[in-house]
Amino acid sequence: MTEQHSPQFERGTDGPKVIVAGVDGSDSSWRAVAYAAGLARRQHALLAVVYVQPVLAAGAALGAPVAGTTDEIAEDLVAQIRDAARQLKGIFEVRWEFHTFHGDPYSGLVKAADELKADAVVVGASEQAGHRIVGSVAVRLVKAGRWPVTVVP
Repeated sequence: MTEQHSPQFERGTDGPKVIVAGVDGSDSSWRAVAYAAGLARRQHALLAVVYVQPVLAAGAALGAPVAGTTDEIAEDLVAQIRDAARQLKGIFEVRWEFHTFHGDPYSGLVKAADELKADAVVVGASEQAGHRIVGSVAVRLVKAGRWPVTVVP
């Protein structure tokens, strides 16, 4: 009698189904999206571009229209992505979605990756000098060890 095992880890593909790329408008985040788009195209995966809208309690307490500002940023980011996709139509085809989450960048990307069932996360290297001391979102994602994480310079 032979024993048959069905592997628990296999999702039925040889590669990722969903690749999450974090974008915040910085140059390194755009490079991360471009890199992730190439991965998604080659792997026939869905590219989930994620913008995490910061919760700025201090600004809100002072009466600043924080939600409107971050909504405008999200709208601008998705407009830039749509424009790039239009320019590359027929040359570089990739399935993509744009998602926004609220919170700090690390928690927002973790929530996005969990909810979207990400197989990989791609982020840009931090451009802030203080993150070399305190730690960046990328370092925290790598340390979480829940998905393969690619950090694009």
